[in-house]
Amino acid sequence: MLLTTGGIEVVELDYEAGWQDAIELGRMGQKVGVRVEFRGQENIAVHSLIALVVGLSRLKLTFRQRNLYCLFDLDALPAGELVKLEAKAAVLGDYILAGHLLRDVDGRWRE
Repeated sequence: MLLTTGGIEVVELDYEAGWQDAIELGRMGQKVGVRVEFRGQENIAVHSLIALVVGLSRLKLTFRQRNLYCLFDLDALPAGELVKLEAKAAVLGDYILAGHLLRDVDGRWRE
């Protein structure tokens, strides 16, 4: 079992029903010194419009909701562009947010 494999400090549960397993696996992990984590969302710092477009075009490898904090001026986008990007993000279960709201960063999208 993964929890008893040497050298592992953290097991991250990245599947939709992971919250159901987190408590029991967490107890098992405590006994062997392994931390078990479940997160339903992640915060991504997006550095440019190109990075946002490319990031939304890639295959999404997680079930997590991604909060996409744009560190560029959203008001400078051409008319209707933000609406299109927000619709694409919504289909993926993600949100586009203004960068000034960002607190903790789990990942970064750069050009």
